[in-house]
Amino acid sequence: MAIQIFDTVILGAGAAGMMCAIHAASRGGRVLVVDHARAPGEKIRISGGGRCNFTNTGTSARNFLSNNPHFAKSALGRYTPQDFVALVEKHGIAYHEKTLGQLFCDHSAKDIIAMLTGEMARAGCELRLSTTLESLARIDDGFAVMLGGEGAANIRCRYVVVASGGKSIPKMGASGIGYQIAGQFGLAVTETRPALVPLTFGEDVLASFRELAGIAAEARVSCGKASFDEALLFTHRGLSGPAILQISSYWRETQPVRVALLPGRDLFAALRASRQENGRRSLPNALGEILPKRLAAFLAESHGWTGPIGDAGDKRLAAIAATIHGFDVHPIGSEGYRTAEVTLGGVDTDGLNSKTMAARAVDGLYFIGEVVDVTGWLGGYNFQWAWSSGWAAGTAIAERGG
Repeated sequence: MAIQIFDTVILGAGAAGMMCAIHAASRGGRVLVVDHARAPGEKIRISGGGRCNFTNTGTSARNFLSNNPHFAKSALGRYTPQDFVALVEKHGIAYHEKTLGQLFCDHSAKDIIAMLTGEMARAGCELRLSTTLESLARIDDGFAVMLGGEGAANIRCRYVVVASGGKSIPKMGASGIGYQIAGQFGLAVTETRPALVPLTFGEDVLASFRELAGIAAEARVSCGKASFDEALLFTHRGLSGPAILQISSYWRETQPVRVALLPGRDLFAALRASRQENGRRSLPNALGEILPKRLAAFLAESHGWTGPIGDAGDKRLAAIAATIHGFDVHPIGSEGYRTAEVTLGGVDTDGLNSKTMAARAVDGLYFIGEVVDVTGWLGGYNFQWAWSSGWAAGTAIAERGG
């Protein structure tokens, strides 16, 4: 097999890999992007209900988990959400802000994929799909890369960028290959776990939750020092919704999760007003005016909140309000990588340059995106990390003449 020559080979045609390719090729570098999937940007395609929550206008390093909380600052500060929005607007992609700074495509996530592949094509990048990495080795002047599948080739290149993502959503082909490459070249990998994932419970608790499946409520969900005010959703398998997905990144086995329903509401005042309005109304019915009716009935039955509200004094109403505003649940696990939106942990940032994403000990080797130990909150933050880290590595490669 004849040897093919490229300046840069990027392993992964996801958000970070495509962004990196665009910038690595910006000064004429010969760039090859490979992916085992049959189409580029598969996680982009399914994200945000098919509309891609492509960034968050409020992004900062505090929205990320990492063993080094400062590592992400450089890339995020030099390629910002406003920079990516400018690219989206340049391509005429209509978008809207949903809530909390989250930006979504009006039409389809496929618009973002088309934008990225179009930019890659204009920059002269080559994309090979249904292609696997067979081997990667360091040689004197760069790397030897053996590819299999439809894009099989024997390649020599100066730079290799690992943009292979994490372990989340294995049915789409996710694997730990990026961590294996890190290990091969002596880079440490931190503990990896499913993140932004629904939490599961024992059968005794699930029996109750199944009665509430489909009910959503505003909640403040806390674990340790972390706390999020967003929607909570009861499911047949446990608890989900944005608040639970957020806290899942912080939760560890044996830890309780504290739930405060309607955190912005003065429930004691609402119950007193209900008592004054109609003292003959039952406590469950009074609660049903404040909470979803099935949830109110469940809580009333669980705690023995019976009788007319008119018979309940201030002390009892205050106790009911306090319970609704803070009770513990005890997850036994999560739904795992099958439904996790991202992987927590990854290639240890101690071994990487925060400005270029280059491996400190291996010249020409870069790690970007989800494979790195930088994990964002729900709400467009992980995509912004992909854009920013991909830009940082691609720009650094272009400046080196790649």
